[in-house]
Amino acid sequence: MADIVISEFMDKNTVERAFDGRDVLFDPYLVDRPEDLHAALADARALIVRNRTQVRGRLLEAAQRLQVVGRLGVGLDNIDLQACRERGIAVCPASGANDQSVAEYVITAVLMLLRGAWLSSRQVAAGDWPRGALIGREVAGKCLGLVGYGAIARETARRAAALGMAVVACDPYLPAGDPAWGTTQNLQLEPLLQRADAVSLHVPLTDQTRHIIDARALAAMKPGAVLINAARGGIVDEAALAAALQEGGLAGAALDVFENEPLSAGQGARFEGLANVLLTPHIAGVTEESNVRVSRLTAENVLAHLG
Repeated sequence: MADIVISEFMDKNTVERAFDGRDVLFDPYLVDRPEDLHAALADARALIVRNRTQVRGRLLEAAQRLQVVGRLGVGLDNIDLQACRERGIAVCPASGANDQSVAEYVITAVLMLLRGAWLSSRQVAAGDWPRGALIGREVAGKCLGLVGYGAIARETARRAAALGMAVVACDPYLPAGDPAWGTTQNLQLEPLLQRADAVSLHVPLTDQTRHIIDARALAAMKPGAVLINAARGGIVDEAALAAALQEGGLAGAALDVFENEPLSAGQGARFEGLANVLLTPHIAGVTEESNVRVSRLTAENVLAHLG
């Protein structure tokens, strides 16, 4: 039986090099076969996952020898941290390895949504010439609001500032005098929503942050603003967001994460026909480069615990 089980995709070259000589089961689709996954974990000391493998309940019961969980990413809401602590199982996120990828995704989404010129290829190819309808906005001189001001948000802030944007943020866990704030203005959530031309979310999913962006928060946003969520599904009330986009108070939104993943056709139907929404499949933190960095760091973390 395998000593190390990898249930989701990981850089293949890293797997081969880092775990050379070790008993490894690497199956990127094992997450979709829970019974096989549970059986594979009978003797495993290490499990490596992304965000889809639910490390809780029956899985932990099946993994009686488990010592470490390597997380190919940073969000931990798919892992029962308390249960792992009680059993002495180390949980190791790949902190910092995909910060740049997410920051670039957010800035790209801001540029696309405010300018609005990249969403009309089908019309132009069909012979339409909608120049008047595509006169969008520049980001220079606009305000970016960051909800949460951790490492990824700070990377995003640096890129926004380089484009001439003012940056404001709210983060109750970062002391007001912390030098990390730099030139970013520290605001409470509601004033941030009222001021920002673009709002990007950078908080984990907790009981406190679930649906923090609800109908009330969306109504508080500046008219014509855009919203980007590349953090965690469940932070945004998706039904309320779809309604706000349909009503026109919100100019656009980009969602890389969803309350239920993968997003079903039924759940996605609420966004059908909306020309001002960008939907991507939880890919903001995954580029060719970041996949290598995340995979290498995760392998190092796991090996450090296994010895």
